[in-house]
Amino acid sequence: MTMSTTIERGPAGSADAATTRAMTVPDGPPPRARRASSASRIGRAPRGVVVLKWAVIAIAIGFTLLPILYLVTMSFKSPDDILSTRILPSRIAWENWASAFEQAPVLVYLRNSLIAAAIAAVVALAVAIPANFAMARLRTGGSRSMALIVSAYVAPPIVAVIPLFMLVRTAGLMDNVIGLGLIEGLMVTPVAVWLLDGFFRGIPEEIDEAAQIDGCGPVRTLVRIVLPLVAPGVVAVAIIAFILVYNDFLIPLMLTQSTASQTLPVGIALMQGGREVMFGQMAAASLTGMIPVYLLALFLQRWLVGGLTQGSIK
Repeated sequence: MTMSTTIERGPAGSADAATTRAMTVPDGPPPRARRASSASRIGRAPRGVVVLKWAVIAIAIGFTLLPILYLVTMSFKSPDDILSTRILPSRIAWENWASAFEQAPVLVYLRNSLIAAAIAAVVALAVAIPANFAMARLRTGGSRSMALIVSAYVAPPIVAVIPLFMLVRTAGLMDNVIGLGLIEGLMVTPVAVWLLDGFFRGIPEEIDEAAQIDGCGPVRTLVRIVLPLVAPGVVAVAIIAFILVYNDFLIPLMLTQSTASQTLPVGIALMQGGREVMFGQMAAASLTGMIPVYLLALFLQRWLVGGLTQGSIK
C-alpha cells in the first residue's frame, strides 16, 4: 500500500487553516485493467477441460481413420501376411494394386458408379424441389404428407426387389447404367424431400407475398426467388444423395448383370479367385473408389457444411 498526503484549506484560504489528510491508494493496475484480466480468466477454459476436449477429438479422428488405415495396410499385404493376421505387412506387396486393375475392370466399375450416382442425384432433386415447394410454400398435401413420403424409405429395400425387378425388366431398363440411375434416384427421393423440408420452411413467408405482389407465379417464385435462397441446401442434399447411391450394393446387384453396367461395390464383391478371396486386390479397389468421394466432399465442404447448418436453423 502507498500513502499520499493532500492539503485541504479552510474557507479563509489561510495557511494556518490548512489541514492534512492521509489517503491510501492501492497498488496494482487500474480498475479497468483488473476488470479486463478477470474477464479473460473467466472466459478461458481450464487446462484440464482443454486437454480433455482435444483427447476426445483425437479419439474420434482415430476411430474415423482406423478403417481407412486398415484398408491401406491390407492393400500392401501379401496373402501370407493377411492369413497370419499381421498388423503391418512384412513386405510391401505392390503387386496387389497392379493385379486389381488387371483382373477386374476397376475403372469401368468406377465410371458406372459415378454416372449412376450423378443421374440419381439429379433425378432426386428434380422431384424433391417441386414437392418441397408445394408442401412448404403452397401448403398442399396436408400435414401428414411428409410422414407418408419418409415412410416409403423406412422399409428395407429387399422387400421391393422382386416387384422392382419386374417393373425394370418390363420397362427395358435392365442392365443399363442410365436405368439404374433413374431407379436409384427415385429410391432416394424420400431422403431428399425430408432433408430439403427444413430449408424451404425456413424462408420467411413475406418473400412469397412480395413476389406475388410483383406478379410472380408459383413457378417463377420457385425459380427466381426461392431456389437461390436454398441453393446451399440443394448442394448438400445432392452430395448426400450421390454418396448414398454411390455406396449402394443391393439394387445394382439385382439390376445389373454385365461388366459394362455393374458398379464398383458389385465389382469388388465379385473379385474372388478360384479358391481364395483376393483381399489385397479388393482393398486396393476400395481405396480407388474412395478417392472420388473424398475429393467431392473436400472441394464442396463449404457448401456441405453451410447447407446442413442453414437447414438446422429455423
